[in-house]
Amino acid sequence: MRILSGVQSSGKLHIGNYYGAIRQFVQLQDEAESYYFIANYHSLNEVREPKRALELTRDAAVSYLALGLDPKKAVLFRQSDVREVLELYWLLGVVAPVAHLERAHSYKDKVAQGKSPDFGLFAYPVLMAADILLYSADAVPVGKDQIQHIEFARDWAVKFNVQYVPGYDPADPEGKERGHAPGILKLPSARIQASTQTVPGIDGRKMSKSYGNTIDLFGDEKEIKKRIMSIKTDSTPVEAPKPVPRAESAGGTEQAEGGKGSEVPLYDLLKVMLPESDFRDVDASWRAGGKGYGDYKKKLLEAYHATFGPARQRYAELAGDPAELERILQDGANRAREEATRLMDKVRRAVGIP
Repeated sequence: MRILSGVQSSGKLHIGNYYGAIRQFVQLQDEAESYYFIANYHSLNEVREPKRALELTRDAAVSYLALGLDPKKAVLFRQSDVREVLELYWLLGVVAPVAHLERAHSYKDKVAQGKSPDFGLFAYPVLMAADILLYSADAVPVGKDQIQHIEFARDWAVKFNVQYVPGYDPADPEGKERGHAPGILKLPSARIQASTQTVPGIDGRKMSKSYGNTIDLFGDEKEIKKRIMSIKTDSTPVEAPKPVPRAESAGGTEQAEGGKGSEVPLYDLLKVMLPESDFRDVDASWRAGGKGYGDYKKKLLEAYHATFGPARQRYAELAGDPAELERILQDGANRAREEATRLMDKVRRAVGIP
């Protein structure tokens, strides 16, 4: 089993990145062959200042390591250090239908937010597919909003294999039946962590750098406290029971429909960050009344420091040794490039490129 995923270096990493992705990465490095990359090509859609782009890429690498990623167990590398991804990006673009790109959620959402509809944004799913397919990943840990991109990667891998692999049958992608050939590009599956597939931001929408509603993992302590204390709440009196999400009041466990955000972000963040036993106590008092939202925000701040205190210390140590960080990234790039080169040799031969 090979796992692959990555995080964009378009801003400081936040707790949504951790609970929605990085925590799962750290767990999976003990269960499967794991490849994790810093998506610094993707980040250029957001970050156009070269110095800041470089700083954010390094910051993402330090953050991964501080949060428990072990470069002896997992392959950690910069996307840009494996240039073969750009070649596969183009070759997938040859078979990727424009209609798919036009209905991509990421493109439509960003344009709706006022982003310039340039080629980088439009073709983002093709580069993401190249990221995945280049390393023959079996599973890709993603949030719910990224499932469409995995579906695109599968569709385009099938189209490529049908076009360039004689004897390939989409109904038998591994070529197990007599007379069938296995595809060159492996079909990946999305791996969803249902309990934290959408982590709410301080305004109730999905936590995102694009929305400016994040709680940073390694930011200034005063700013983190300010962010937590500013989490959106209503005017329910201290003595009254506090509202819970509709799904919770109905006995369910899901967040707002479609993962679009949270009706009660403070409650949902407490549920994500607190140990289960601690949350049961908080949930009981929340429903009974008698405590104000300020008390619960202080509880969340305590949970933040208990969870990320050791990682914040490790982050400071790693940031102070840039030479060791570069050594780790170069070692990861060399290991990733071995896999990329092996696949691209097959791809080039298949399409007729010497």
